[in-house]
Amino acid sequence: MEAIEFTTPKTIDEAVQAMASKGDRARALAGGTDLLVQLRGGRRSADLVVDLKEVPELNEISYRPGSGLTIGAATPCYRLYANADVAANYPGLVDSASLIGSIQIQGRASFGGNLCNSAPSADAIPPMIALGAVANIVGPSGSRQVPVEDFCTGPGRNVLEPGELLVSINIPAPAANSGANYLRFIPRNEMDIAVAGVGSAVVLDASGQNFVSARIALASVAPTPVFSKAAGDSLAGKAVSDEAIEEAARLAMEDAKPITDMRGTIRQRIHLVGVLTRRTLNNAIKRARGEE
Repeated sequence: MEAIEFTTPKTIDEAVQAMASKGDRARALAGGTDLLVQLRGGRRSADLVVDLKEVPELNEISYRPGSGLTIGAATPCYRLYANADVAANYPGLVDSASLIGSIQIQGRASFGGNLCNSAPSADAIPPMIALGAVANIVGPSGSRQVPVEDFCTGPGRNVLEPGELLVSINIPAPAANSGANYLRFIPRNEMDIAVAGVGSAVVLDASGQNFVSARIALASVAPTPVFSKAAGDSLAGKAVSDEAIEEAARLAMEDAKPITDMRGTIRQRIHLVGVLTRRTLNNAIKRARGEE
């Protein structure tokens, strides 16, 4: 068994210095629910693990009506659904936070860790994409921002360079008459990986009868989470109707590029994208109208 160094920095600068000291042989630990399993199983290796749970900025939740929500990259899931501002303004995030792993896992796992693990099946990523989230990254060369839909580059791969850290995720303040929802299909009731998942967010006009805009994102049906831009754009300016929703679902299905594996077939996954897109859009519409 390999010896691995472990450090617990107290500031962002200390964390960046620690990560940069080992380059691509350093691994950041936001919650550890993926990383520790991967290290033990030999799927990943490291000379240094950098525990981020002591860095204040990486463990914050802050909401301001004018500027939106900031989630520290190491903030555990349970703090999201236990936060009154998040529950009231971002129910689509609560949908996914309450699905990740089990209650015990949610005590450690974070949206930042879920994003950096970059699994195509990640439950936190589609609702973040649907809500227009932006990742805040810091490294030896400074800071930068990346839209969440552009963050993942392949299974387990992303835009982070050696020495860089995801510090936080910013999500815009919800627009008037907006709503979002995330759903997934799994064979079991919990503790399973999505066969397919869909996050949808809509903005309606003041009457609640017409779409102003929409964003739709997919999980577990491509090498990365998918921003189905065409599906969301197809709804803009249309009356809320079964026909408009059906067209969006069809376009989302076209964006799905799944594989057949032990959890599901290509045909099943594409079908599920259609089903889940219709359901999440209808649920998001109800939330936008204040019906739930």
